[in-house]
Amino acid sequence: MGLLDGLLGSLMGGAGGGQQGGNPLIQIAMDMLMKHGQGGGGAGGLGDLMGKFQQAGLGQQLDSWISTGANQNIDGDQLTSALGSDRIRDIASQLGLGQGEVAGGLAKILPELINQVTPTGQVPQDQNVIGDLLGSLMKR
Repeated sequence: MGLLDGLLGSLMGGAGGGQQGGNPLIQIAMDMLMKHGQGGGGAGGLGDLMGKFQQAGLGQQLDSWISTGANQNIDGDQLTSALGSDRIRDIASQLGLGQGEVAGGLAKILPELINQVTPTGQVPQDQNVIGDLLGSLMKR
């Protein structure tokens, strides 16, 4: 998990590395993968995110995150196109960050999180499995 470990470590900053002291953008990204989808509005979950990425023409990139091969990158503009500028603006406002900063951060975080919750190259059908995988990532 080296890349995600480094990404989470750099984004979480100084305070101990757990959710309590970590980067709230990571928590929002994790919430997006869960059914309740709290972070930044709207119900969601991984299935909802997958649909948004596919509708935005990012299906090939999404497939690379789910597969066991190398992940294709996206940029903040592509992520904004997939999630919608209103959602990015809401998250930015919630966190007191710029929209570009939020979009760029999520463009780095979401592919890695999706990669980690699909370790076998398959999307888990049980939402609890996704929650368990995300929980184990945050404990590290």
